[in-house]
Amino acid sequence: MPGLAVNVDHVATLREARKINIPDPVMAAGIVELAGADGVVVHLREDRRHIHDRDVRILRKTVTSKLILEMATTSEMIDIALEIKPDLVTLVPEKREELTTEGGLDLHLHKDAVSDAINILKKEDIPVSIFIDPDPDQIEIARRINADFVEIHTGVFCDAQGPKKRAEAFDKIVESVKLGRKLKLGINAGHGLGYQTIKAFKGLSGIDEFSIGHSIIARAVIVGLDRAVREMIALIKEL
Repeated sequence: MPGLAVNVDHVATLREARKINIPDPVMAAGIVELAGADGVVVHLREDRRHIHDRDVRILRKTVTSKLILEMATTSEMIDIALEIKPDLVTLVPEKREELTTEGGLDLHLHKDAVSDAINILKKEDIPVSIFIDPDPDQIEIARRINADFVEIHTGVFCDAQGPKKRAEAFDKIVESVKLGRKLKLGINAGHGLGYQTIKAFKGLSGIDEFSIGHSIIARAVIVGLDRAVREMIALIKEL
């Protein structure tokens, strides 16, 4: 069964709306773990719009499952990762004006920078994943530059309008999972997944873990975080 890593960034987003100390993403991470999640995800952005350095440092001391740090391939973020030593780094693209990560890292354009980051991190025994679009060329480059995992961007599938476009987008995910496995990469998947779209993955083997944030935090506003996480885990168990 695939695992579930829960992104708690949007707990911090709510905190930053008032620039106060609540709600606390560190406390949320504890609830997420108690509810059965396999990991906690945070994206430390250059502009610190939600997660702060202090959050990551405290999470490193308190998370008992797995701490996944999403970050850009900047020297600042690499230095922080080397200090924090997360259980997994996921390298992602980042633009200041975007509301959320809009697509995968383009390894045709950024192969050298990503490769350098991977080499530095792996020398300190930090495994590395790359967030990429479901594209064979991207997956093959990820293998060549020694990534441990790829996280396949599922946003196009989740946002697709109409059954034909959704089926086409999902077929690309399926082929990417198969190729990644053939190349002996670990396979994670995430972005835009929710309580309905996750059901499409029933019968698709090869995914190690789903990374889900916004839909769980949004549901938590209505039913509570513990229940929101447990409901998603139950759906994943049915896949």
